Amino acid sequence: MNAAVGRPRVAVVIPVFNERDSLPRVVGAIPAGLVDEIVVVDNGSTDGTGAIARGLPVRVVREDRRGYGSACLAGVAAIASLPPEILVFLDGDFSDHPEEMPRLLAAIQAGADLAIGSRMLGQREPGALLPQARLGNALACALIRLLYGHRYTDLGPFRAIRWCAYERLGMRDADFGWTCEMQVKALCAGLRVVEVPVSYRRRVGVSKITGTVGGTLRAGYKILWTIARYGRGGPDRGS
Repeated sequence: MNAAVGRPRVAVVIPVFNERDSLPRVVGAIPAGLVDEIVVVDNGSTDGTGAIARGLPVRVVREDRRGYGSACLAGVAAIASLPPEILVFLDGDFSDHPEEMPRLLAAIQAGADLAIGSRMLGQREPGALLPQARLGNALACALIRLLYGHRYTDLGPFRAIRWCAYERLGMRDADFGWTCEMQVKALCAGLRVVEVPVSYRRRVGVSKITGTVGGTLRAGYKILWTIARYGRGGPDRGS
């Protein structure tokens, strides 16, 4: 516990790729005094995001191996020597609402091991979640329910997890399957998982995944493959 304020030690990992315009807004919206460390992982940005990040009150980590999962893994590795009690993942495009982080932390402190910020249960700005993203999300959640018997409403990136629970998952996906891998592995491990309503707005800039046809198809394939991989009878069930 943090003796000064009587709360758990919290670290936030923000993976970024060409988010120079949105990143300062994301960091600035994190409630003051709520977290102990913010780690921004620059995933090979070419627009000066790294330089912008170095001017913010964060620790900057460079990860040149492209991929959302690669960036998240690098961020976690950076804090492993002095791990927090609670780990939060937050996108750097300002589509999430960092000021709603207390909702996720409250769920963890109430007993959950993993708290997923559900955009489906919360308020969404019109146009924030593109049709292909909504369709893919619904299909993935339906497949998880079929294979694992658990009803998720979202695979959203805004989430909090106990460090001790994270260590049990053996996370390894390097790209689009990261969030899904965490959610299905949490079920396999018997973790206490909850969904918390969060708000969602149009991102700053164009999505690197759902903003293009190719990105949407690659992400969709990887997510469905990940669900099947750890499902009943899958080769990596329980690993």
